[in-house]
Amino acid sequence: MIAPIKKSRSVHPRWHAAFLVMLPVIVRHLRIAFRHLRGDTRDEAVAEAVANACTAYQQLVKQGRAHLGFPTVLARFAAAQVADGRRVGSGQNSRDVLSPRAQQKKHFYVERLDHLDEEENQWLEAVVEDPHTPVFDQVCFRLDFPEWLARLSNRNRRIAECLALGNPTGAVAKRFRLSAARISQLRREFYNSWQKFCGCAPAIAAAPR
Repeated sequence: MIAPIKKSRSVHPRWHAAFLVMLPVIVRHLRIAFRHLRGDTRDEAVAEAVANACTAYQQLVKQGRAHLGFPTVLARFAAAQVADGRRVGSGQNSRDVLSPRAQQKKHFYVERLDHLDEEENQWLEAVVEDPHTPVFDQVCFRLDFPEWLARLSNRNRRIAECLALGNPTGAVAKRFRLSAARISQLRREFYNSWQKFCGCAPAIAAAPR
């Protein structure tokens, strides 16, 4: 007879429960402290600061000063540590361009290529995620396409972005309350305009039947 395997229960230290009670307040203060950051960068800063606050509270408990571990104080301390590039559990290489410590010390920052707005500029995703597009062409497109879009009217710019995402003509027409024929016409106009912007000869539109 094979004896069943008993699952070991993880035992958390007593201070862990006290920290979890303070955690919502700490996270709320950290989100305010890092409100100038965007998207994943903000989430990563908050997560790193939570780990920092947890470590700081653990040290207070070991020193018998747990009564000094107020959530707002822990949040401010953790936010300052993260802002200074101090991370929990890993050293910082000042020569590593991806190190927050190096970026702060040398006064530069690294921006993600796949960072996108929630509402606009989603057309960048198709270029970034396309492995067949050479890096040089990606860079040129990221510089030229926004400049070309800025020359369009507000409505045409939104239509062009929607078409750039690969949406079908019918769906775009329904979204902007236009006929499918008008969207097809705009698609041809956008193509000719883009070719002209890039210095290429615009395609000759077929004569209407």
